[in-house]
Amino acid sequence: MKTRILSSIVGLLILAAVVWSDWFFSGISIGVAIFLLALIGMHEFYSAISNIGYKPVRTIGYAACLPILMIALGGTIKKVDKYVDLFKSINYFSFGIFVTLVVLFSFIIFLHDRYNINDIAVTVFGALYVSFLFSFLVLTRNLENGFYYIWLIFIGAWVTDTFAYFSGVFFGRTKFLPAISPKKTVEGSIGGIAGCVVITVIYGLFLNSYIRNVPVFHYVIIGLLSGILSQIGDWAASAVKRYVKIKDYGKLMPGHGGVLDRFDSILFIAPVVYFYISFAL
Repeated sequence: MKTRILSSIVGLLILAAVVWSDWFFSGISIGVAIFLLALIGMHEFYSAISNIGYKPVRTIGYAACLPILMIALGGTIKKVDKYVDLFKSINYFSFGIFVTLVVLFSFIIFLHDRYNINDIAVTVFGALYVSFLFSFLVLTRNLENGFYYIWLIFIGAWVTDTFAYFSGVFFGRTKFLPAISPKKTVEGSIGGIAGCVVITVIYGLFLNSYIRNVPVFHYVIIGLLSGILSQIGDWAASAVKRYVKIKDYGKLMPGHGGVLDRFDSILFIAPVVYFYISFAL
């Protein structure tokens, strides 16, 4: 327990340093940090998959993290209309998928004695799961007032996890998905969602008094979606770990596991926050 607490304190201090420096460098610090986390997360995922015999093309997965860095740097150079920016992003993303598929199919054509379609499939899945989902943290930071909105992502994950844990400890009776996560309960899940809604609304009220006025029901919806998706992200990571027969993805944070163990919920919340803010606020 002491190791876990100490590791949490160190992690929070590092996060505070990144966020503080990002105030001065306008998105670059967070972008670089997310890029590095994505690289580590990609390594963890591919190592986990390799544990049961798959051979992902690691170079392709690592290269798939580069757009995160490009988004971070590009967001500081030019701000454009959000719909034009979205259209351009879709075009770049589509082109990237096309090139990646051609390269990967070349592997199973010219290196068929080493790679097969299963290896290519887990390579693509890893890139989508890690790099693609991580990129929404940087995209959210690049939004107008993104420095404040990105905290909705972290709040959603941390608060849901905390409230779900204590609700489960004090009120948990009914097991929920025991085959995936034996300790989770229905009561804990409901408590996590409720706590996420409450804290998200409180943070939303702070934002309303500080940057812009947004009807409170928007923050209720964001909190509700974040509370649900946070737990889905957690269960998704647990499902993969059970399939590949590992306890943690890594040992980067003693007592907590690896990057994917700590960011599994954040990966699923980030797109929700980004799209909701982009289209509803």
